[in-house]
Amino acid sequence: MNGFFDLQVNGYAGVDFNSDELTEDALAEACCRLRMDQVDRVLATIITAPLDAMVRRIDKIVGWMETNDSIASVIAGIHVEGPFISPKDGFAGAHPKASVLMATEQDAGRLLVAAAGHLRILTLAPEQDPGASVTRFLTKHRVTVAAGHSDASLEELKASADAGLRLYTHLGNACPSVVPRHDNIIQRVLSVADRIAISFIADGHHIPMFALGNYLRCVPQRHIIIVSDAISAAGLGPGEYPLSGQTVFVDESGAAWSESRTHYAGCATPLKRMKELLNRELGVGESTIDEWMGDNPRRLLGSF
Repeated sequence: MNGFFDLQVNGYAGVDFNSDELTEDALAEACCRLRMDQVDRVLATIITAPLDAMVRRIDKIVGWMETNDSIASVIAGIHVEGPFISPKDGFAGAHPKASVLMATEQDAGRLLVAAAGHLRILTLAPEQDPGASVTRFLTKHRVTVAAGHSDASLEELKASADAGLRLYTHLGNACPSVVPRHDNIIQRVLSVADRIAISFIADGHHIPMFALGNYLRCVPQRHIIIVSDAISAAGLGPGEYPLSGQTVFVDESGAAWSESRTHYAGCATPLKRMKELLNRELGVGESTIDEWMGDNPRRLLGSF
């Protein structure tokens, strides 16, 4: 197989992809470190911020992709996570609620233009996209639409799937720690697992490994994708690290916490470590893990 293909990387090895101070040299060094850690391709992930800032950050990375071969050989495109997500407590996660927007074709169009043909995935909450009009708009422009940071009803999820939704972003996270015991976003998404791919963060923190094992048994093999949701702390150990203007604290166990210490804020665990955990804790074979971390994300995007 080729190396891992990570659909969600916010930063790596001390480099924050969402920083306005990001430099070409720093991004190239992060790409080099990703390759050293067995990651072949990634989607650079830009998270919720004021729309002008998101456009500026996308434009800068895309410009370097088009002129720097060492960056283009690793960064296969852009994953925009937000700003069309749920503003509810718990569902917004580490995303700043003040910058959350209802989805409109005009704002989605600005993100498309900034990405200049390199927008591969956009994660939104279906309930923030009335009538799934933006999902249809993005699908028409060959963007893979994902749901995430969402409390969509089952009917909203199904309608979004009818309109082109193809992925759910890091299920089991970006939701409150206490939810209704039966009718909740996790159960709703699992109920449509035959229709859409589902990504999971397999670091043992975002989802306990035993619970992840339960989820994985509910999803067709071809629809399972493991992502890192890596931030600048990935691969560096305990300490304080930046994430889009925030400070993230990585503890001794490797968990990345928000400043409030109430929820996780991205992930500090590289994919190669997640592979070890899946094998050791859940007994998943190497060929299956390689499918989840390589073949399935490539198939979702239709190339690479």
